[in-house]
Amino acid sequence: MEARDKQVLRSLRLELGAEVLVEGLVLQYLYQEGVLTENHVQEINAQTTGLRKTMLLLDILPSRGPKAFDTFLDSLQEFPWVREKLKKAREEAMTSLPAASRR
Repeated sequence: MEARDKQVLRSLRLELGAEVLVEGLVLQYLYQEGVLTENHVQEINAQTTGLRKTMLLLDILPSRGPKAFDTFLDSLQEFPWVREKLKKAREEAMTSLPAASRR
C-alpha cells in the first residue's frame, strides 16, 4: 500500500471505526479478492465489538499489498459516504505529499 493511502487510513481511523461495520460484505469482499486470508477473517470475526473488528482490519490492510486500498474502497458499497470521504482524503494527500513519497 502506498504511503499516502496508509496516511489516509490513519487520519480517518476513528471515523472509519465509528461508521464502517466490517462484518457484512466488507470482509467477504476483501477475502474474495485475496486481500484478506481466511485466518485474517477469523481473527477479525473473533473480536468482541464492531469497533474492534474495524480497528483490526485497519491494522491489517496496510500490509496487504498495493491493491488493498482500492479493493477496500470497492468493498464499501454499503457505505458510499465513507468511500467518498476516503477518495477525497486520498486526492488531498496526493497534492500535499512530495512526489518522492508517492512511489
